[in-house]
Formats: sequence, C-alpha cells, structure tokens
Amino acid sequence: MKVLMYYSNSDVRVEEMPVPSIGNGELLVKTEASGICGSDVMEWYRIKKAPRVLGHEITGEIVEVGSDVTKYKVGDRVFVSHHVPCNTCYYCLNGYHTACETLHRTNFDPGGFAEYIRIPEINVDRGVYVLPDEMTYEEGTFIEPLACVIRGQRLARLRPGQTVFVIGSGISGLIHVALARALGAGRIIASDLNEFRMKAAAQFGADAVVNAGENIEERLLELNEGRLANLVIVCAGALSASTAALQCVDRGGTVLYFAVPEPEVMVPVPMNDLWRNEITLMTSYGASPLDLENAMKLIASKRVNLEGMVTHRLGFEQGGYGFQLVADARDSIKVLFQPHKK
Repeated sequence: MKVLMYYSNSDVRVEEMPVPSIGNGELLVKTEASGICGSDVMEWYRIKKAPRVLGHEITGEIVEVGSDVTKYKVGDRVFVSHHVPCNTCYYCLNGYHTACETLHRTNFDPGGFAEYIRIPEINVDRGVYVLPDEMTYEEGTFIEPLACVIRGQRLARLRPGQTVFVIGSGISGLIHVALARALGAGRIIASDLNEFRMKAAAQFGADAVVNAGENIEERLLELNEGRLANLVIVCAGALSASTAALQCVDRGGTVLYFAVPEPEVMVPVPMNDLWRNEITLMTSYGASPLDLENAMKLIASKRVNLEGMVTHRLGFEQGGYGFQLVADARDSIKVLFQPHKK
C-alpha cells in the first residue's frame, strides 16, 4: 500500500509499506479521507520522531474484522480516534482524559496518511465511531478537530452573550468561531495577518475581523463598545499572539491557550494585573470521548457551520504540496488527502 512518509515539512514522500495484518480484536480500515492537522506541520514537534507516517483526522470503511470483534462489521463507515484513554486512572475519573498516560501512548498503525490502517484492540474498544448515514467521509474528518474545540470552550465555560476574541484564523480558529456562534456567543471578533483567512473568519461567523498587525487592543475596544473580551482564544503559536491575548481580556475574563509557542519559549505574564482583575489563564489539549460524541452530533445536525472549510482535496502524489499549503498558512483552510480517489 502507499503511505506518505514524513521526514520534514519540506520532505514528504510517497512510499510503499505492506498492508498491516490484524489480530483477533482488531480492525483493518480503508482510509477514504484524512485531514492535515496544524499539529502535523509543527516541525519542532514532529521531526524528533521522523521518519513516520502522520495523520489522525481520518474516516474510512472497515474492510477486515478480527474474529473477536462483534460490534463492527465489514462495510461500516467509521471515524477512528487515534488516542484513547484508559477511563480508569485518576485523571480519567476526574475528567482529565487528555492527561491520561494511555491516551498519550495509543495510536493506530501506521498513521492516517496511509491507504489502510490497523486499528488496535484498545482503539476498537473505545475509539471507533460509526458515521451516521447522512454524514460524508469528508464531514467526518472534522470530528476530531471539532471535538478538541468543544473541549476547549467547555473548559473555558463559554456562556451565551459573551464576547469572544479569537487570535489566529487558521482551521482551529475558524472552528472556534463557528462553534462559538452555534453556542450563542454575543459578539465574536477574530484576527489574523492573512487576508484570505480574515475573509474566511467573517464567512464562518465572526461579527468583525481585525488585522493582527494593528493595535488589536484598541480595535477590540472600538468594536466592543469600550470593553475587552470575556473569552480570548489563542489559536496561533507565535509568542506575539500569546502576549497580545493578555492585553485583550476583560476583567473577570478568561484566556484559553488552544495553541502555544515552542517548548523553549517562555511567555511573560503580568501576574499583578491578572491578580487585580481576576483573570483566568488556561489551556486545553485534545479531546475526550464525550467531546467526540458531541462533535458527531453537532456535525450530523449541521448546527456548526463547517461547509466550505475544505479548500483542497489531494491524492498522496501531492503530499508535499499539501503539507506546504498547511505550513505556509496562507491560501488554504482545510487540506484533505483522499488516497483512493481516482
């Protein structure tokens, strides 16, 4: 079978691997669609384990079922979660599934940018979701990224009527905008440096969009009747985005770091200001099973506006181009690979 082997953002190769053999409790899935996540092009993060087959936003068809599997059958259309929690450790039992050691160790084989993937028994047990008939494979690739956004806004306790400011209008920022709109946010303002993505933010639900090269604190005050934002969501990894967020949050508000700088970068925090104004700083990582289930429901019911977010549908022979599109963060939103499409 063909796979995309990642060596670096600028070196992604089509290579051949054997189709994985499955065990008694496992599944073999034919990959129909696989999205490139922003984390796939975080080179400082990925290159340490290169070469490897990346990809985790996948949907496909079950083509082989292990003898011990009774819940699924050949022909089922599925989304598969690559990371699954144990559901029994201290962190899972306290609602922090994404801090679970099992979740960080689990994955499918070899990765989502492959024509076929083996689903290990633990993932079969708690990470396979049959797609509703009305949901396309393409729509299903949004389950995992939307679930991550759902988790972030759930932990940040977004409430109807609040002003939300999203810094960075790439795919994660746009999904945050779309979900905040669906959940009843009062005013949604987004920012980016790229004109293409600024227009996309307005398309997917932002009431106003500001150029991140401007004084965004001043622009926010102008656009929000002299108030800063109740919730600031950082969806860009630049240090400048992390620090700007601290200037844009209203008293009693929250800054959610959905994206963060590289590990060696320290973010200076005006602790005294945060203390006096009771500002909450928080992060979110990944998605729990509950978030994945809620994402499926929101997509199936069309409550979240995702239509039009896919800008590129590529075969593996265009793998390098796809990675470059996402790494450049200019003229694309969601880039999908469709390995079997002719």
